[in-house]
Amino acid sequence: MGSEGPPAVTIHVTGFKKFHGVAENPTETIVNNLKDYMKKRGLPKGVILGSCNVLETAGQGAALPLYQTLQSSLSRDANDASPARVIWVHFGVNSGATRFAIESQAVNEATFRCPDEMGWKPQKVPIIPADGGISRTREVKLFLCLISFYCLCSFFAIFMV
Repeated sequence: MGSEGPPAVTIHVTGFKKFHGVAENPTETIVNNLKDYMKKRGLPKGVILGSCNVLETAGQGAALPLYQTLQSSLSRDANDASPARVIWVHFGVNSGATRFAIESQAVNEATFRCPDEMGWKPQKVPIIPADGGISRTREVKLFLCLISFYCLCSFFAIFMV
């Protein structure tokens, strides 16, 4: 009684394959190496590394695999007797960036400067039409400084392996 501790947290991670201007996407390397790296290093108590998936860099082509990953993990988490605490981390790349950034807001708009890997080049199109128009936003309400620090430390350790 009282010594159970907080419920476990499951972290699911996604990244992208190559795309125009980024022949080798570092997020693919991170995601592909993450499970082995965490086996060697060990996870903090109460942290479970769930799925690690690399998605096609295609607006419409990534939607179904992402949805399937989400559904699969929710089904797995629902079978767990303890209350679910789930974190989704999606790594992306900005080929013009000079530093890391943790995004805290998503906008429901697809506007691509060049076609994606499947040839789609949307301009001001809702990503998820059922979620509203292109001005619809979603914000993350997490302690981003801590997450940023942990992600950056992990990135350097994984990517430099």
